[in-house]
Amino acid sequence: MTASPEPEVRALLSFLDGQRRHVLGILDGLDADALRRPVLPSGWNCLGLVQHLALDVERFWFRAVVAGEQDVIGALDDDGDAWQVGPQVRAAEVLDRYRAESARADAVIRATAADTPLAWWPHHLFGAPHLHTLRDVLLHVITETACHAGHLDAARELLDGRRWLVLT
Repeated sequence: MTASPEPEVRALLSFLDGQRRHVLGILDGLDADALRRPVLPSGWNCLGLVQHLALDVERFWFRAVVAGEQDVIGALDDDGDAWQVGPQVRAAEVLDRYRAESARADAVIRATAADTPLAWWPHHLFGAPHLHTLRDVLLHVITETACHAGHLDAARELLDGRRWLVLT
């Protein structure tokens, strides 16, 4: 563990933060109905994707896998399908949860050296781990978040025509 993140970790965290801002930015201005409206045949919606990022990505990879937080590990099973947001859950709660889980993940990342091995892995669910260090997890999460940001770009354009980046 390091008190201050090493330059590599700071750089990777900066890239991850850029993707997180993209996720939230592309959704800015959508009302609760639009956030819940499925636009693709698979039926997922923007709110479900953000909840997936909060629970299955930020919380799982950083708090559970990297930090080994046992209370988080137990909570993973209690949340059911992260892609499904109940009608009683306000859209702002999901977006706030993503921000909060990202902040908690940042605390883990800043306190961990790039070569630190995983603290926990669910062998019973996934077999042998394919990632082995914080560096591996950061690169995986940057990729997954960027991929989902692209999904949100497409969903937003289908919902109201807005595009995140328009090249002239």
